[in-house]
Amino acid sequence: MSELLGSGKNFTVAKVFIDTNILIYTIDKKDMEKHDESRRLVKRVSSDHVPVVSTQVLQEFYNGLTSKLKIDKIVAKNILHSYRNIEIVSPDLSLIEQAVDISVLFQLSFWDSLIVAAAEQANCSILITEDLNDGQKIRGIKVVNPFKNIGFVIN
Repeated sequence: MSELLGSGKNFTVAKVFIDTNILIYTIDKKDMEKHDESRRLVKRVSSDHVPVVSTQVLQEFYNGLTSKLKIDKIVAKNILHSYRNIEIVSPDLSLIEQAVDISVLFQLSFWDSLIVAAAEQANCSILITEDLNDGQKIRGIKVVNPFKNIGFVIN
């Protein structure tokens, strides 16, 4: 977590990892409940916490925008560009090895494990996704499914 100083007070801001599906729902209006909740959530995380994604998330997001939602590639690139000011984790061999360990230990897919490893590397306390079990703790990271846990509080 990041320490912030101001007005003589110290307080901590949680780093929150946002998975691909949440970003997709901010654009996709097929399920308005998930769309509205995802937009509210991303806005809240961006204003009150330190949002984190990985290059994997951005790649999947771009692919989802252009293939699933049929958004023009240049428009999709511009949407991606709006994430330039948030923390982005890039994989290296160590991160991939950690993902393999997580996959074996927690019986997760490699790709889900790579998300967890990226969140761990960035020192996130929360991983927001609908792909893992809500409330589960993996390597000290709390998994939150915002559609099962609407209005949850980030510590």
